[in-house]
Amino acid sequence: MADTTAKREPDTVETDELTQKVKRAKTDSKNGRGEVGDEFETDVLSGFQSSAVLSDSGREKTIFIRGKLADEDAVVILEKTPIREDTLAELFTGSRLKLEMKNDIYSTYRLQPPPHLNEIKTTVVCPATEKHVKKYQRQESFLVEETGEDYKTITLPYIQKQSFSVQWVLNILEKKAEADRIVFEDPDKDVGFVLLPDFKWDQKQVDDLYLIAITHQRNIKSLRDLTSDHLPLLQNIFQKGKEAILQRYNLPASKLRVYLHYQPSYYHLHVHFTKLGYEAPGCGVERAHLLADVIQNLQADPQYYKTRTLYFPLRADDGLLSKFKEAGRL
Repeated sequence: MADTTAKREPDTVETDELTQKVKRAKTDSKNGRGEVGDEFETDVLSGFQSSAVLSDSGREKTIFIRGKLADEDAVVILEKTPIREDTLAELFTGSRLKLEMKNDIYSTYRLQPPPHLNEIKTTVVCPATEKHVKKYQRQESFLVEETGEDYKTITLPYIQKQSFSVQWVLNILEKKAEADRIVFEDPDKDVGFVLLPDFKWDQKQVDDLYLIAITHQRNIKSLRDLTSDHLPLLQNIFQKGKEAILQRYNLPASKLRVYLHYQPSYYHLHVHFTKLGYEAPGCGVERAHLLADVIQNLQADPQYYKTRTLYFPLRADDGLLSKFKEAGRL
């Protein structure tokens, strides 16, 4: 689906319960919740034996590695964290420089910063299935054209047959996990939602701000399910999400990109809030639908997304792509 760069978006139909648990449960506390701890774990990767680089990106400064961890298949994702403005003074005074080249007014150096300013964000998927390996492997993508009828006869049956788990989403809504990460919540069962940081954002600077609003309604899978009946929900998310971000991060609505994915990475309606100017995963026109446009489209046509032809990318190994090929739609 999307490319496998560091800040890549999750694949459409490859996400399962294990993937989400590993991504979201950084540590398991005694109460069984996936809360993030302050303790350093020094032995988690000491036994990791790499076998292949699945993909890497010099631009995004990430690498996806396949290997073994405690005799189990694993995928390790390494990502360099952004340089923060509030650390510049310490970076300049506390680092060591090694001169590489000097020519007139130009000089280049190798800078060795203090360890705490040189962190690498690390995600471990273990045990990893073949689905995970394919998900992070660099692959060719294809743009699919899906009519309203295609959704009914190809996409929806495929989704229903696969039974993709969203248990990790329900854990958030029920406060069984990540309760301490919630930035804002409207508890209303019809128009309410929870707003929390996406794990692609390390929350150390707003330049790459990325939050997700997850609806309390549990019967909306994606954009295709939306009708004018859902306008109060969408408008509530749009308004209160922007207000919460302004209050918490001092970022005005004019600096936000608010959108939905289609296909989504998991089939429980959620909305993405990212900072304008940040090239967030999946913010391209082939995948992202601005929430403001979605609202206006439903105001103009209550069944707009039931009949509209939609386009989205699928990776070469995606099962849904095979279904479209079998139906002669690609």
